[in-house]
Amino acid sequence: MSLTEAIKIRIFALMKEKGFSQYDFYTKGGIAKSTVSQVLNGTRERVAMKTIYEMVSTMEVSLKDFFDDPLFNEITD
Repeated sequence: MSLTEAIKIRIFALMKEKGFSQYDFYTKGGIAKSTVSQVLNGTRERVAMKTIYEMVSTMEVSLKDFFDDPLFNEITD
């Protein structure tokens, strides 16, 4: 699995857990619609750490907790 795919899967899992929608990222986090869409649709080849930080902090999750998931042990690229 690629790092980008793992990030997308982890964000979706947290969104489900926290009851978040894409709309919440725009309104609560001030993150551009296009950025959120590209990350969640997997069309962005690389995701900047700043973008990850903005998305997870909007959901009140730390970067440590975000990356502290077995999913990231499956990265192959």
